[in-house]
Amino acid sequence: MKTAVTLVVSPATSKSISGMLNKYIFFGDNVEIQDISDKTCLFALAGPKSNQVMMDLNLGELIGQPYGSHKHYNVAGNPVTVAVGSVISEEGFSLLMSPSAAGLIWKTILSHGATPMGSNALEIYRIRQGRPAPGSELTDEFNVLEAGLWNSISLNKGCYKGQETVARLITYDGIKQKLWGIQLLSPVEPGSSITVNGKKVGKLTSYTAGNGGNEHFGLGYIKKKAASKGDTVVVGDNVSGIVVDVPYLARQQPPSVSSSKP
Repeated sequence: MKTAVTLVVSPATSKSISGMLNKYIFFGDNVEIQDISDKTCLFALAGPKSNQVMMDLNLGELIGQPYGSHKHYNVAGNPVTVAVGSVISEEGFSLLMSPSAAGLIWKTILSHGATPMGSNALEIYRIRQGRPAPGSELTDEFNVLEAGLWNSISLNKGCYKGQETVARLITYDGIKQKLWGIQLLSPVEPGSSITVNGKKVGKLTSYTAGNGGNEHFGLGYIKKKAASKGDTVVVGDNVSGIVVDVPYLARQQPPSVSSSKP
């Protein structure tokens, strides 16, 4: 294909997204949807030393560039795409490559001081950062604005699926709940109710423990008028929690009134 767009999506939603996109391809359209998951590998480089690793790899030209900026490189005859940002943070970098190049690139990254992150550590980092995830914070029960993903939408581009819904939510102040971080006193199961003064005001969607099990943290949706930063809530069976900001959502920028107008 002469022109292609690569979409990085969750493994849990790849089939549903492919199916949705195919519904909007009409007879005669020169467009094809392909799932290339088995033909690609994606590495995420995150943390305070990410920039130094990029410098050591002679990829420093991407440091400081806007989120989503990317360049194509060649490693031992294999194409590699490097982009600013990753699936868990707008900081750091993503590296997309073929499986044949993955082993060499993995070893090279580790040789420059990067530390492998397992799936458990990745989930802890995601929750601590406040990154919504499919199946937890991103479900049919909640919309993109309630999830706080302002940087992921456009109010000025042409027609797209969900545009009218997003516009109405903003125009008529229809965002009734918000995703927050919650500092908890003890473990709580995701799905537990969040209450204030005995009244249900939200739902816990993710939970993780840290510091050897001595710290407890979660993400949850809370009605806007019920609680905000610094307020105390009760989660599940009488577990106290404090509503706090999380880094990923704190970096999201809601549009100003003027910028939301056509």
